This record gives sequence, C-alpha cells and structure tokens, in this order.
Amino acid sequence: MSEMINNREYRQKVLKELITELHNGKSVDEIKPRFEELIQGISAAEIAEMEKALIMEGMPVEEIQRLCDVHAAVFKGSIEEIHRPQKPEEVPGHPVHTFKLENEAIRKLVNTEIKPQLERYKNGETDSLKALKEGFEKLWEIDKHYLRKENLLFPYLEKYGITAPPKVMWGVDDEIREGIKEIRSSLSNHTIDLGKAEETINKVMEMIFKEENILFPMALDSLTEDEWLEIVNASKEFGYCLINPKGEWKPARVDIAKKEQAEGNQPVGDKGYIEFDAGCMTAEEINALLNTLPIDITFVDKDGAVKYFTQGKERIFARPKTILGRQVQNCHPPASMHIVEKIVEDLKAGRKDHEDFWIKMGDKYVFIRYFAVRNKEGEFLGIIEVTQDIAPIQKITGEKRLLSEE
Repeated sequence: MSEMINNREYRQKVLKELITELHNGKSVDEIKPRFEELIQGISAAEIAEMEKALIMEGMPVEEIQRLCDVHAAVFKGSIEEIHRPQKPEEVPGHPVHTFKLENEAIRKLVNTEIKPQLERYKNGETDSLKALKEGFEKLWEIDKHYLRKENLLFPYLEKYGITAPPKVMWGVDDEIREGIKEIRSSLSNHTIDLGKAEETINKVMEMIFKEENILFPMALDSLTEDEWLEIVNASKEFGYCLINPKGEWKPARVDIAKKEQAEGNQPVGDKGYIEFDAGCMTAEEINALLNTLPIDITFVDKDGAVKYFTQGKERIFARPKTILGRQVQNCHPPASMHIVEKIVEDLKAGRKDHEDFWIKMGDKYVFIRYFAVRNKEGEFLGIIEVTQDIAPIQKITGEKRLLSEE
C-alpha cells in the first residue's frame, strides 16, 4: 500500500512539473515523450488533484486556463476508461447521458454545418455567410449546456472538494460564449473573422473532450443518486442545447435517509407563528408573501453561503436549488469573482451599506442591488441581492389614483 501511495505521489509531482514546463514555454511535442514514458494511463481524479495543487501553490486560475487546451492535448488517449458494472451515464434521462447527447449534437453542428461553410467562405463563396449565421445562431444554444454544468454540476463537485477544474472550465466556457457573441455580431453585418471563428469552434470541441474525459467521470465517481436526481429536477429551468432528454431517469437506489434528513431541516409545513418586530406570520404565509413580491431576493449568510432565494413567477436569473449552501463567489464566473468578493468585503466591513448595478437584458432593464443585513446591534448577518426589471416602471407617466377608473 505504501509503495502505491508513494508512486501516486511521485506521479502527481511529475505531472505538476510537466504542466509547469508547458507554462514556462515548452511545446506539447517536447513534453509528450516524458509523459508517455511516465505512465500508461491517468485517472480524471489525478488531473483534478494536479490542477488543485497548482492553484494552491500560487499559479493563477487564468494561467491554468491558458494551458487548458495544451494539457488536454497531452492527456488525449491517456485517460483510463472507467469500468462499472452499470453505467448510469448510459441510461436515458440521466444528466450525463443528456450532456453527452448535447455534445453529439454540437459535434454534428460544427462538423456538418459550420466547418464546411467556413471552407466555402475561405474559397471566396460569400453566399456561405447566410448558412454560417444560421449555424452560429444554433451554436449559441451551447449557453444552456454550460449554464446547467456551471449552476447544477459544479456546486456538487465543490462540495466534494473538487474546485480547480470547475474554475478553469467556467473561464473557458465564458471565452467560448464571448467568441460566439462576437461572431454572431459580425455575421449580422455580413462579415466574419475567420481566425476568431476557427479558434472558437476549436475551443468548443476541446471542451467536449474535457467534459467527457475529465469532468463527467469525476462527477460520476463523486455524486450520489439523490444528487443526480436533484440535477434532473432543476435542469428544466435552464433548458437544453439542440436536443431534448430521451427518457426519464429514475435512480436504482435513492439515499432516502439523506433525503428525509434534508427535508426535515426545512421549515415547510411548520404552522407555528414567527414573531417579527411588527406582527407575526406563519412559515407558509412568509414563504407565499416573499414569492409574491415582484422582485427576486437572494440571501447570503455572514459566512458567504447562499442560504435562501425567492421563487416568484417572473424570475430574471435562474436560481436552481443546488446553489443552496454554495459559496457566493462560486456562483459567478471567474472573471467577475473579484468584483463579487470586493462587494462582500465592503458590505461586511461596513464601508458601504449597499451597492447598485443596472444592465440591459433584451427588453429588460435589470436593476441589481446588494444590501448589508445587520441586526439591531449592528452585527453583520449577511447580504441580500434584490433584482428587478425596472423597464415597465420607467414607462409610467401621469397619474393613476386608487379611485381612478380603468
């Protein structure tokens, strides 16, 4: 056993050295012989450990993100197949089965529609622009795939201490999104940047490889059946990319005790009254009242964990229940994480009591406000995020009194 541990530690050390050498400028071809000599196969878990160790030792997430495509190329063909008596990812309706179906549809779209039209455009056939516009409009559906991955799958991986790969992947997801947005914008003006288009679809294909050979095996090793079931139940809110799930997955064995324990911690069904500074209400009344408000509210506790959010009829941002208990920083893309951390720090320290932002989202004009929550003694209890579409409010003119007729 000690020999196995020592060998694993040695291999981990060398793997980190190889990635560091890539970081310092060595080419994939220079690294590959040493890599292949070192091992016959490498597990997804070891890749996760390697990336986490590099981040813990001070290498910025952005640097590993820059290397992501490079080290994925090194790992191709070397990741061991994980054998199971039953493979849940092969069951229609299982989240991984659905993710893989989407990946197949994305591959088909890229290989049979986008790439051929790019070649036609290179050869001077400008009528291909119309087909390319349609192709990249379809490819934008990949946003739904990434949103489910980032908001449903990543929180559970973080729960099990797997933090580095999600951070790296989320960063690359955002690069892909930005690439597709730029291409769609240029195609609307009847032109296209070939270099950007090829770079973006290459990143799309590399991300498929990383998901299927690194992310999904790691998740299948970690998550329980009831956690996969939570992901199934929350997926519809985000939608699906190019396909619909085939079949309805049902766990072979749900962790009933765990599920009952989780449900037992919820105040639902508690008919006792809760006293406030002015009046009292039941838990049922409070829940219904908050869900009736024409705003979205999310509460993050003093330790930075998402503790509650409203579920009104007209929600602006998707809030799956899987974010409950997640650190608020991890609910945002890596590129904006430093902004979130600064807001939390300022509100917690008392330098500010609130912070406001406003953004355009199609027909919506979204007003986002963050407030520090403190008790009577001024002790910091957490932060609430209040989100509202103020476009209808801005259109209000004149007066409408209570007694006015319609």
